[in-house]
Amino acid sequence: MAVNDLYRFAWRHVPALPTPVGYGLFHAGADAAWGLHRLGAAVPGVGQLERNLERILPAPAGPRQVRRASRRAMRSYMRYFYEAFALAGMSEEQILARVRADVPPQVHADLQRDSIVLAVGHTGNWDLVGAWACRRLATVLTVAERLEPADLFDQFVAFRERLGMRILGQGRGEKVFDRLVAAAQDGGPYVIPLLADRDLSASGVEVDLCGHTARFAAGPAALAQRLDLPLYVAGMHYESLAGERRRAAGSRWGLVLTLREAPRPPGPSGRELVVAHTRAWAAVMGPLLAEHAVDWHMLQPVFDADLDHQRLVRSHAEQEGRA
Repeated sequence: MAVNDLYRFAWRHVPALPTPVGYGLFHAGADAAWGLHRLGAAVPGVGQLERNLERILPAPAGPRQVRRASRRAMRSYMRYFYEAFALAGMSEEQILARVRADVPPQVHADLQRDSIVLAVGHTGNWDLVGAWACRRLATVLTVAERLEPADLFDQFVAFRERLGMRILGQGRGEKVFDRLVAAAQDGGPYVIPLLADRDLSASGVEVDLCGHTARFAAGPAALAQRLDLPLYVAGMHYESLAGERRRAAGSRWGLVLTLREAPRPPGPSGRELVVAHTRAWAAVMGPLLAEHAVDWHMLQPVFDADLDHQRLVRSHAEQEGRA
């Protein structure tokens, strides 16, 4: 069965599964992938996940700690997939009960005036948190890469728009920044989350992440500068639920949304400001990732030491040539 067919099958049938069964099946899939990797099979992403975790886990993190963390991280990753597919079957009460916000009062004050930009990592479950944000903060406006085939992407967009979000499609290699600026100026206020903890394009910014060089996207800082909006870092991690909240959520798992402001650095302007602001928010994100490393679903190279630099140089040259 092709991947696209699997997605269609999951969207159609996963919401009908009893919640414990759904979590159990997806956790079992995570354990199988992790176990095969431990036996030496070539399981895409698991080895890279462990290399990423090794760099952000609090020291000292030896091989045993990394292995244990990677198993938990794979379960967290597959938990996200289950919840994303099951979200269509969740009630309003369940969406609101599953998310707990650690949000400074300044966020609400900023949204009274205008939109806010969020620098988001591959953590937790943004689909679920985004649905919550539409109900408790403001309409979510964001960008999603266009999937193939087109009808699958259309289903993806329609589903998220039913949850209250506003989605701009981005084709491969397509520049969507000006469209995002125009959309942000149309109505609002908006919460504008941009996935930004990995960017190997020519516009990616070298940052310090937990003492190691990584490459993050310039988009959040560039948008905040262009529209003169506050920039926050969003962290998401899972927590175990009990009591009345667990009953209301219909699940033993909840999510914590943590927002922390990344003030604009004084002095520079233009590209220098974007670089400095990106490095500033990376410094805020680092401790959030380290504290909840197992909920960072980064199965791709992001640290400079893992990158193929010759390939990166060729890719940058091609991008600049097209530009």
